[in-house]
Amino acid sequence: MTTTVMPASSVKTTCPYCGVGCGVNLTIPDSVNQGVPPVSGDMDHPANFGRLCVKGSSLAQTIKSDDRLLAPMLNGQVVSWESAIETVSSKISQVVKDHGPDAFAFYLSGQILTEDYYVANKLAKGFIGTANVDTNSRLCMASAVVGYKRAFGSDTVPCNYEDLERCDLLIMVGSNAAWTHPILYQRIAAAKKQRPDMKVVVIDPRETATCDIADLHLAIKPGSDAAIFSFLLSDSVQADIVDHDFIVKHTNGFETALVQARASTPNLSYTADFCGIGEQDLVRLVGWWRDTAKTITFYSQGVNQSSSGVDKCNAIINCHLATGRIGKEGAGPFSITGQPNAMGGREVGGLANQLAAHMDFATPGAQDLVQRFWQAPNMATENGLKAVDLFQAIEEGKVKVVWIMSTNPMVSLPDTAQVRRALEKCELVIVSDCKAHTDTTAMADVLFPATGWSEKDGTVTNSERRISRQRGLLPAPGEAKHDWWAICEVAKKMGFQSAFSYQSIHEIFAEHAALSAFENNGKRDFDIGHFSQITKAEYDALTPVQWPVPKGRPEGTQRMFENGRFFTPDGRARFVAITPSLPKHQASLEWPFTLNTGRVRDQWHTMTRTGDAASLAKHTAQPYVEIHPQDARQLGIKDKALVRLTSLYGEVLLKAKLSRAVAPSQVFVPIHWTQQFANAAVVSNLIPQVVDPLSGQPESKHAQVRLEAVENICYGMIVSATPLSLADCLYWCRIPSEQGFHYEVVWPKGQTQASLKAMGAGQSKVTAAVKKTEWLEYSNPITQQIRVARLVDQTLTLLMYLHPQPESLMADWLISQLTINTALSVSDRLAILVGIPANVEEKGEIVCSCYQVGSKQIKKAIATGICSVEALGDTLKCGTNCGSCLPELKRFIPVVAELSA
Repeated sequence: MTTTVMPASSVKTTCPYCGVGCGVNLTIPDSVNQGVPPVSGDMDHPANFGRLCVKGSSLAQTIKSDDRLLAPMLNGQVVSWESAIETVSSKISQVVKDHGPDAFAFYLSGQILTEDYYVANKLAKGFIGTANVDTNSRLCMASAVVGYKRAFGSDTVPCNYEDLERCDLLIMVGSNAAWTHPILYQRIAAAKKQRPDMKVVVIDPRETATCDIADLHLAIKPGSDAAIFSFLLSDSVQADIVDHDFIVKHTNGFETALVQARASTPNLSYTADFCGIGEQDLVRLVGWWRDTAKTITFYSQGVNQSSSGVDKCNAIINCHLATGRIGKEGAGPFSITGQPNAMGGREVGGLANQLAAHMDFATPGAQDLVQRFWQAPNMATENGLKAVDLFQAIEEGKVKVVWIMSTNPMVSLPDTAQVRRALEKCELVIVSDCKAHTDTTAMADVLFPATGWSEKDGTVTNSERRISRQRGLLPAPGEAKHDWWAICEVAKKMGFQSAFSYQSIHEIFAEHAALSAFENNGKRDFDIGHFSQITKAEYDALTPVQWPVPKGRPEGTQRMFENGRFFTPDGRARFVAITPSLPKHQASLEWPFTLNTGRVRDQWHTMTRTGDAASLAKHTAQPYVEIHPQDARQLGIKDKALVRLTSLYGEVLLKAKLSRAVAPSQVFVPIHWTQQFANAAVVSNLIPQVVDPLSGQPESKHAQVRLEAVENICYGMIVSATPLSLADCLYWCRIPSEQGFHYEVVWPKGQTQASLKAMGAGQSKVTAAVKKTEWLEYSNPITQQIRVARLVDQTLTLLMYLHPQPESLMADWLISQLTINTALSVSDRLAILVGIPANVEEKGEIVCSCYQVGSKQIKKAIATGICSVEALGDTLKCGTNCGSCLPELKRFIPVVAELSA
């Protein structure tokens, strides 16, 4: 491959979003005040070859934020770093002395870098003496880790991204990759276009955007996945497609697993009924499985976030072991991680049941090996507390100090009320973050200002085991510091100076590499010993490489297990006998709806980064609950109307989205919205603390709820030049905007007039003394619409629309009027009250975020005779950049054609 010549001011780094790990080019401005130019994809990076999804393409919009945490804070007051570190180190030392090392815990994140993870793990497990080091990665891939370790003896992803393009059958289980891993999805879609005979199967309760390229969609009963793979295992024997030679030479436990598979899925009819799918659909999958040696099973949160997630993973792996579909091009079980460095955290021991360098407490001799390498005085001797157990222990008073780093457990962990109780009771809550205001920073006693993407410097590892550099390119604002620096300063204050006196980030990486190779000799999968003597210059120039990278093999390793040798004591892979089971909680008369959760296309986690990019909010502006129209009719729920969802654990208020993509009696809610963006939309309020007993991963994909339409309310939209307090609203959602502030609101009926007067009075007090204030009003007693605008010196500062039913307005145009400094004309004033100008095209709901193309523009273009997605791209440019909107664009073609007929 030829190397792209880069301008001197352009630097290669890695995207901070999903586990694909795309390469990014970032141009450094001559002056920070100039702003950062848009990023571009790195043509040389083997994860993306220059392509970026819309979130990656919008990274430059997220670099400068008005909500950066710029100085250490203690109990809400700015303090020096020295004072903050003294407070933290003294408190940790005191609780360890009084209550033992397990009174302290780290709760880390797949957003931090490998070097940050390494020093945190080293401090806790080797020097404080506790294994209470867990991470939000527990919430996304812990079951996959345990599944791999049970089968292979190691947490080893055997496949690579090229295998996804070279397989002949791709089974995607519990993965909406079109939205969650869009660049990989586009690679898969391109491969299928080149080889139409390639089959794609999607196994998911919902009809997602990923189904766009599916030859078969199995809309299974939620949580029933494992039964399909148990049946495939037994059918593989019946069809005589098992690889007997591979089983005999390279595996153990086949007969036991087969007996259990036959007992739990005795025939096709039973399996189809258990999964809630048609027998003919299962027959098609079985036929393709029988006939296709080059098969990849690609699985994600729909498998992992389950009370039986580990067993699901092993059911998948069993099928690949039985047929020898592993360690070969285009074949294998491929767990895709959700975060940019979930894999890196796994490498260094960033989970409570790990030790370090892919060793755990059950590995013979591992504790002694790590202790000798670190020269650790207080080595942890047993597993620590996994995430849910950790926060329960905090509430019980067993853990008295917790250091939370770059994550938002007040939103992401199940049963938010319990998490709140825990943090309120904890003696000292330390939060390291680059954001000043999150649901979790609000609970902190000590806040450490952390560097963010484009400032952080270190390495990350993507889902195919590829280590890439995330480079620090811009100066840290205020007093923000790297996470590894803050950890090391605390460690030194606690008396561990010699072990944490790193002068540069590359020294941490070199030590991490040396530990991976220490007394390894091929016994452990994770070995990057080639980098154990890396210099700063070599580290700065590091190019992407897949581990293992042992000494003498600088090129790394493309695919694992090609020699049939695994990392169990006898070198053989292990079949695991499993019994498929459904989620712990099932529907009842009181809780008739099954809740599924997940992501939307243009947002990320809890919106602490994507929430700064106004363009990303236009595809999905508000949180919602997706409901089948049949259920909506029975409950009297209209599209976009406010709905109350209640479970045993809490409630949320969301707008309804009627869709046949969900089955009757099922609903879907996205995970992203926090109390920073909406007052009652944290979906974790509804989720029970049910976990897989082996991995500790929560069953966040499943809860039982009831729904009801919220009655006697008034809907509204508010556009304001200044932020507003909306405490009297039943529902509010703040939608990120490039100018001013945009809120969607709902009031109890009869309260709106008083709220408007109070809001208007509050706004008027600010400026009435020195400026001329004028109010424009419109009301329609028939439609019950009320529209009010406030002008100060003839320029718009506040606009409020009220109506009895949900209504769509041209919010972007209305918000843009806040920035007009000249006096509004008569026609402009009228347009503001009407909600739309006569000479501006209404786009409709945004479909293509890259080029801001809306649904009404697409329908208008199709009405002129355009009848293909390619032609839409030629005309409107939609779908021609990242490709994330292509599945949605395709759905417009038949819909509009049908309406025209």
